[in-house]
Amino acid sequence: MDDYRRLADRIADDIAAGRLRPGQRLPPQRVFARRRGIAPSTAGRVYGELVRRGLVVGEVGRGTFVRAAPPAPAGRALTEPGADDAPVNLELNYPSVPGQSELLAPLLAPLLRPDVLAEALRPAPAAGTAPAREAAAALLATPGWHPRPDRLLFTGNARQAIAAALACLVRPGGRVGVEPLTYPLVKEIAARLGITLVPLAADEHGLCPRSVAAAHRTAPLSALYVQPTLHNPTSVTSGGARLRRLADTVNGLDLPVVEDRIWSFLADPEAGPADPLAAYAPALTHVVDGLSKRVAPGLTVGFLVVPPHRADAAAAAVRSGGWSAGRFALEAAVRWIREGTVARLVAGKRADAARRQRIVAEELAGFAVRSDPRAYFAWWELPAPWRADTFTAAAAAHGIALTPGTAFAVDPARTPDAVRLGLASAGEPDLRRALRTLAGVAREGRGGP
Repeated sequence: MDDYRRLADRIADDIAAGRLRPGQRLPPQRVFARRRGIAPSTAGRVYGELVRRGLVVGEVGRGTFVRAAPPAPAGRALTEPGADDAPVNLELNYPSVPGQSELLAPLLAPLLRPDVLAEALRPAPAAGTAPAREAAAALLATPGWHPRPDRLLFTGNARQAIAAALACLVRPGGRVGVEPLTYPLVKEIAARLGITLVPLAADEHGLCPRSVAAAHRTAPLSALYVQPTLHNPTSVTSGGARLRRLADTVNGLDLPVVEDRIWSFLADPEAGPADPLAAYAPALTHVVDGLSKRVAPGLTVGFLVVPPHRADAAAAAVRSGGWSAGRFALEAAVRWIREGTVARLVAGKRADAARRQRIVAEELAGFAVRSDPRAYFAWWELPAPWRADTFTAAAAAHGIALTPGTAFAVDPARTPDAVRLGLASAGEPDLRRALRTLAGVAREGRGGP
């Protein structure tokens, strides 16, 4: 076994035995190397191995901290009322409502007939099928925006739609403007495509148009990636005035936009879904959406609405990336949309999200929590002296998985002392208990009662 792995094993043993506690800071790598009599590069490999195992977290300018031993198992959630030591996952965010499977199952049955299944298992083109385009266009429409069916492309999920849009718009080495806090997987996609993300200024109304123009003057941007409706993680929704100003800016710069609307279905049903930026800049905006949050994560379809002159390039990116949707999933989606199943699930999830937000308001009263009463997540700005990663480690020690603000920060030198609370995956009693526990941890850390 390599020497660095043996050293990593020793530190892992110290964490497991409690000799190194969650939130405790490890020495700087150069100090660790000097104490152990090893090369600095070997110390770097030791710390990298500990990060890979999920035992520590590192933050630029602050150091490396013990996370937990072991981390809370991903994907598990407490189901037994009163089982105080069971894990609760507030990191994953997969909405589900009672009776969901019962709603979905009947419309899948016809697809299992041998003659229908043979067709449904064939590969689907990037443009899907005519029924899928019609159904998706109707699903995505808002009062001020009606996407044309012939501008619809389909991917396996919304993440693949983002990747395809960026791949066809930005060459390796290109610069993409984003909100200062952005979807973590966009950071991964950008790294794989060789794209540099440029954090832009944002306020309580969303992305600031002036920051877009300023960044573009400094060094030309190839595109923007934005979440103007229920931004993840802050829940900010840009109003019509801000979107018009942003549209004027991108139109003036001839700057393409990738607009992520994956959470837009939670908009107030009485007001109707908010219009996208695409309603104001249709010739430049590529709209991404999908079914994973509306329906279920296990059988997904991603939607990509493209400007007419970008259809061929985007379709080529979908094909070359291997990101095409499965025909079976497309056929199921068409049935669920046409028969009103998706609409019923959306109504149930809107009500579910509202209930969970009330739990957040009750259990975290008095803390700085930013959210929207319609959202399935909340952004908790932690009280001093807590840091995002040390609080995440302390939460993990209580069996609660969180996402630290560092995961969303684009600039590693400017990381927020905040955590994102995913509200969708845990049961409501478990969510309440977890939030009550976290509130207690936060108060203890700042010397409260």
